[in-house]
Amino acid sequence: MPYVITEACVGTKDKACVDVCPVDCIYEGEQQLYIHPDECIDCGACVPACPVAAIYDSPDSTPASQKALIEANSVFRAGDAGSVAQAEGIVKAHIAANPDLMAVAPTERAAAHAK
Repeated sequence: MPYVITEACVGTKDKACVDVCPVDCIYEGEQQLYIHPDECIDCGACVPACPVAAIYDSPDSTPASQKALIEANSVFRAGDAGSVAQAEGIVKAHIAANPDLMAVAPTERAAAHAK
């Protein structure tokens, strides 16, 4: 599984990661950015570029509370309306299950998961 973008990106969508990606595999969705799993070359350039530490390099390093967002990244396919809708549905369900998520600044969310 390539790198995944998680909840610190929700509502933020800072595109610093897009700017450094050598293969342009990061796409913007309605709620967050997504890494296209078939296009990612696992270079890791996006990780230090993300100002809110939303990008993880594996399912094992992704916080347990954000595992659903791994699936959102894995189904996302730019240009495929069905897969985009499925990914967005997963993110919306994650937000609904975590009602306080949008009340906390992305940098604070990232810091809380780093502990």
